Amino acid sequence: MSRGREPFSLVGPKHLTTVDWNDYNHRRSVLTSLIKGVSERERDRQVELRGGSETLAPQWWDFFNFKLVNELVDEDDESIFGAIFEYVLPSATNPGPGYVIAFRGTLLKRETLTRDLESNFAIILNTLHQSSRVQTAMKYVEDRVSKAGSSKVWLTGYSLGAAIAMLAGKNMAKRGKFLESFLFNPPYASFPIETIFKDNKNVIRGLQLTTHVIKVCAALASGYSCDEDSFAAISGWKPCLFVNNRDFICNGYIEHFKKRRKSDDVGVWGLISHHSLRNIVMKKLKIRDVEISEPLHLLPSAILIENLSPPEGSISPHKLRHWWKPDLNLRCTVYNYE
Repeated sequence: MSRGREPFSLVGPKHLTTVDWNDYNHRRSVLTSLIKGVSERERDRQVELRGGSETLAPQWWDFFNFKLVNELVDEDDESIFGAIFEYVLPSATNPGPGYVIAFRGTLLKRETLTRDLESNFAIILNTLHQSSRVQTAMKYVEDRVSKAGSSKVWLTGYSLGAAIAMLAGKNMAKRGKFLESFLFNPPYASFPIETIFKDNKNVIRGLQLTTHVIKVCAALASGYSCDEDSFAAISGWKPCLFVNNRDFICNGYIEHFKKRRKSDDVGVWGLISHHSLRNIVMKKLKIRDVEISEPLHLLPSAILIENLSPPEGSISPHKLRHWWKPDLNLRCTVYNYE
């Protein structure tokens, strides 16, 4: 077996011999297994390129009665970044999804390193929506929804893959199609003030207030009006965000929604929670040749699931493997846009 690989038989959620699709813990374990299957399928491909024949990926979806239907391939490095799975054992009383479209996280391997890091950097710059990966993902999602219906198609992804799934879900929500979406450790692409200055609450409050004031002043000075239409249009889409408060990549969502709930969200104060400073300035200046998109992390509604379980030794809180465990201490909070 290749170094570092984790077969389903050793680390997978084998405890889940019967799946109740109404149980969100079951959904969590199955969907993270499918995401893991996408990563392992790409690693199988890399082994094949080097003349090997190791195949570990199918066990991650076969165990739960899924069939691989399509592989989503990056047109630049030819890596597999996503896959479409069909559920082949539905029942009238426990139907489950018709299809799950899953997107893997970053793979720090020679064949995928450059392209995956480029995509992560695009998240920070808010340009991921322009990438060929996202365009390919949207095409496959739109095609599957048109054939099977929005109620039969679920989206899921981890880290970088969660960002891709989020963009695809937003795209469908703007068309009035709200897909069941389960996003694990989604990147929060904003300056992590709470994480960097976690031991100094006065600094945190000062920086947050300064940021809000700058946004408000920029909006008032530019005469920027608060356009709620695009924000409200996707408010019916309520993706499940699985986050860990010790993971600096995704824990920004916890504070983001807490602040949203505390604010009145009216007038210019509503504006600062729905738009970034970059968008306010660029829209007013009407800078040409720059496509402006709402920041990835700005969501009107969501189901936020926090992992409150104690840390597991030296295992990073960002690891996908945490989420398929059966005994997690979770806190679920529903945030509705009003």
